Amino acid sequence: YHDQQPLAARPMQVAPGGSRNFKNMAIVDGEREWSHDLFGCFADPITCVIAHFVPCIVYGRNRTRFQVLENYGSVSTDPMDGVMGTDCLIWCGAQCIGCPGIAGIIGRGQTRTRYGIHGSACGDFCVTCCCHGCVLTQESREIELEEQSLGHPGAGYSNLTRG
Repeated sequence: YHDQQPLAARPMQVAPGGSRNFKNMAIVDGEREWSHDLFGCFADPITCVIAHFVPCIVYGRNRTRFQVLENYGSVSTDPMDGVMGTDCLIWCGAQCIGCPGIAGIIGRGQTRTRYGIHGSACGDFCVTCCCHGCVLTQESREIELEEQSLGHPGAGYSNLTRG
């Protein structure tokens, strides 16, 4: 006979945010591919153009959107949020020394980790050095899928023109 009440069960811990595999990509060995191809960047022409000509802005915005999802499980809706912040300056610094791939290792690596996407730091570095505009647009579109899973149209630049 026990005269003590059972302890309450701990609630299930769910990471904040929305779906991290919104398009239900196949998972092999715990990882998946990107939801959009690298050269699918042209499907989001506004982000693509900004990413090619002023990549620091898209990098800063991507990192802010990512951090809001990661820390609060919600969407950063201010289109200027992160545009002139620390992450923007990180990209500028890497660009000034001729090596945006350094910022790519940081940003793309965080994105790949959150979404369980296959890849490596070396691959992130190389692809960012070769085609930073497409890389930044691909990341923006991946983040946007999680934002959409939360019922928001997405906080990327492509949604600035939607009514």
